[in-house]
Amino acid sequence: MKAKKLLLALAMGALVTGAQDAGAQDMKFFRIASGGAGGTYYPMAGLIATAVSNPPGSRPCDKGGACGVADLVAIAQSSNGSVANVNAITGGTVESGFSQSDVAYWAYTGTGLFAGKPAMKDLRVLASLFPEHVHVVVRGDSKFKAVKDLRGKRLGIGLQASGAKVGAVLLLEANGLKENVDYKAEYLNSQQSIERIRDGQLDAMLTVTGYPQAAISELASTIGAQLVPLSKAERDAVISKAPFYAHGVIPAGTYEKITTNTETVTVIAQLLVSAKTDEQLVYGITKAMWNKSSRNLFDKGHAKGKSVTLETALDGVGIPLHPGAARFYKEAGMKIPATK
Repeated sequence: MKAKKLLLALAMGALVTGAQDAGAQDMKFFRIASGGAGGTYYPMAGLIATAVSNPPGSRPCDKGGACGVADLVAIAQSSNGSVANVNAITGGTVESGFSQSDVAYWAYTGTGLFAGKPAMKDLRVLASLFPEHVHVVVRGDSKFKAVKDLRGKRLGIGLQASGAKVGAVLLLEANGLKENVDYKAEYLNSQQSIERIRDGQLDAMLTVTGYPQAAISELASTIGAQLVPLSKAERDAVISKAPFYAHGVIPAGTYEKITTNTETVTVIAQLLVSAKTDEQLVYGITKAMWNKSSRNLFDKGHAKGKSVTLETALDGVGIPLHPGAARFYKEAGMKIPATK
């Protein structure tokens, strides 16, 4: 009898193991490269990963379970930002990544920041997500009131391979300040820059991010923060060099004790994939991003989530859509942007 029970237990174990192995074989992984600590990309990538995932064994969507792609596990990964992400997608080390729309265009065409380098012709857009605003952040007791006041100062301008750095350098150069000539550049992520501002080791931080940004909120709620506004001339100087930028405003009250609107410039954050990614998979991911369950997740998951809408999913698209994404948007009755 004991021998029979042992054989039965072994058989049941083999069945369970076999089922687990089958599930593991069916499981697909989808990495989303995002950004660094204290920024907006990483938490937003986490929300998208949750929205599009539906691991083996999950409850069905109509029964309160995950409403993502069957057997898909999406994972948000921290990274150095836009430039690193387009390189990682092209190199095949991640399946997708966040990028500013200007960085995406320059990488795809081999122009601007990527002039003289091979064009990344395999980059494709899955969706435009939310606007990102240039923030020029100083301490609450700072006397800096304009970009020109930053001459000769110590500035945190983002990690080396980040879109934040691209935007910071663009803004400063457009207004006559050359990197490590007219100011001392520190290549730090937002959290690191804010910590150094708080400790008096930096005079200002420039970044391109969706508001409210966690690290800036932290500074504002502790020792206080100011946002340096950009004059119309300063904004026009940026837009003349990079037409992907537009006039924007960071509303009063976005950060504690900042009670006036801050004029600035804005660009769009996008989710990119490779042209080599399976069309049906991208179609499923795009569809999952825009279902009712995802809408609820975005609205409640992060302050920037409410800006992620189907209505704006094709805004600022300057490179081709992935065929899987284009198929979904056509079915939704949306006009596909013309790209070269």
